[in-house]
Amino acid sequence: MVEDHDKVDKAVIDFRSTEEWLSYAKDLVPVALEKARKVNGFPGRWKMIISKLEQIPARLSDLSSHPCFLKNTLCKEQLQSVSKTLNESIKMAEKCSKEKHEGKLQMQSDLDALSGKIDLNLRDCGLLIKTGVLSEVALSSCTLSASEGTSHGSYSVTELLARLQIGHLEAKHRALDSLVDLMKEDEKTVLPFLGRSSISALVQLLTATSPRIRETTVTLICTLTESGICDDLLVSEGVLPPLIRLLESGSSVGREKSSIALRRLSVSPEIGRAIAGHGGVQPLTEVCSSSDSVSRSSATCTLKNLSVIPDLRQTLAEEGVVTIMIGLLDSEVLSVSEYAAECLQNLTSSNEDLKRAVITEGGVRSLLAYLDSGLPQEAAIGAIRNLVGSVSAETLISLGLLPRLVHVLDSSSTGAQKAAAGTLIRVSDSLEVKKVVGESGCIPLLIKLLDAKPNEVREVAAQAIATLMTVPRNVREVKRDPRSVPGLVQLLDPSPQNTAKKYAVCCLGVLSTSKKCRRLMISYGAIGYLKKLTEMDIIGSKMLLGRLQRKKFGNFFGKD
Repeated sequence: MVEDHDKVDKAVIDFRSTEEWLSYAKDLVPVALEKARKVNGFPGRWKMIISKLEQIPARLSDLSSHPCFLKNTLCKEQLQSVSKTLNESIKMAEKCSKEKHEGKLQMQSDLDALSGKIDLNLRDCGLLIKTGVLSEVALSSCTLSASEGTSHGSYSVTELLARLQIGHLEAKHRALDSLVDLMKEDEKTVLPFLGRSSISALVQLLTATSPRIRETTVTLICTLTESGICDDLLVSEGVLPPLIRLLESGSSVGREKSSIALRRLSVSPEIGRAIAGHGGVQPLTEVCSSSDSVSRSSATCTLKNLSVIPDLRQTLAEEGVVTIMIGLLDSEVLSVSEYAAECLQNLTSSNEDLKRAVITEGGVRSLLAYLDSGLPQEAAIGAIRNLVGSVSAETLISLGLLPRLVHVLDSSSTGAQKAAAGTLIRVSDSLEVKKVVGESGCIPLLIKLLDAKPNEVREVAAQAIATLMTVPRNVREVKRDPRSVPGLVQLLDPSPQNTAKKYAVCCLGVLSTSKKCRRLMISYGAIGYLKKLTEMDIIGSKMLLGRLQRKKFGNFFGKD
């Protein structure tokens, strides 16, 4: 007589070998089939159950014929699960055969549940073969302690990943907990083993009915996105829709972890487009107004990443992102304010409609106020620079732009200095404005930047000086600064890395009307540089070289 699995002594379950469990399951199959075939009620459902029970022997044969069948605890667990389901089938058949049993609807529900369990057993047996986990020895070199409440001493990483795909939800959750702990200790022990099947299983668990499992799963996926190794695989297996749903209706942990994961994934333009394509923009805007600072920061950063993509900017505007970002410029969370400024800079980089939207929503005043906050200023200045033209230079100056730019030019951030110098160039669109700009005190600071280390900062500083030197008063101020001629001469360096040489030639050409300046240029080696620049056809270099050589030749004979 086949023993009832539920009545088997716990000691018997613990010490029964894998081979014994196989024999036990095989013995149960004919009993279950015999009982099932005798049932008269619910013929359609029992016909389906019988057809599934008939598939079990072949699956057990496939499993037991694997060369590593006896080496992996998963096989033993799977046989236990199959045996339990077969015993449930026997009990259900006996119960259904009685003249009196519970209500019809309840019995139909129980039979459907039984059918689902058999499906799960058949599927899990197949997965054990397909995943290749049986080829791994359970006690490999990469192990960790099993979760509390399990009967196993240790699991290999491959085995844990397989457990995400087989068994009931609670068993999968224990495997998830172990993987999360292992990733915290050393993610390198897990990442090499991740494949499409395990990633697919993780993505499926994001939609589990248990909130606790969803939270653990999204925590693990969040950690995986930090590595950047499996981003494309995650997206191809459909991770974006459930992450976006967690933003909309998940728990606080679910929103936080999903927002962080989306932030990291959105660094890729292609994935950014996919996030928008799956309707992610609107939930992200809602999270931007949440009380959770981590989620708000991550959502703002994700929208900033999306704003880098030109074809998404109009979509962002239609979802109200312009107004939201202007409002976030004065956020008490510093990272949120920075991301908002960067987003506005991206949105205003080319689209005239978006520029007008920023202006209409009061973005200019908010950006200028942001410059007083002490936060990183490059993006905010860049956004203001983008708006020049859509807003007149006179208006910007009247709102106090120049003192703020002068302050930034005197800062230690080369990125912000470059942006400030570029904005000065943009606003200097008339002689009157150039005069006001020159009076603001920016010229000495621009001259100082001629010695900056980044090539692009030197270039924009030289260009700004050349732009302002069309006003005589500004020329006199450049002449008075003892650093101007040496700084400009060093920018005559003909090397390809020096992109400021054409502006240096322009500035020195204006200064060359002064005898003192010509002598300084010659003493600092300008003639040697200019000879090479003339060969390179740099505009103005031949004329300046001729002027310096004539004066030098004249000085040789005591003339000037």
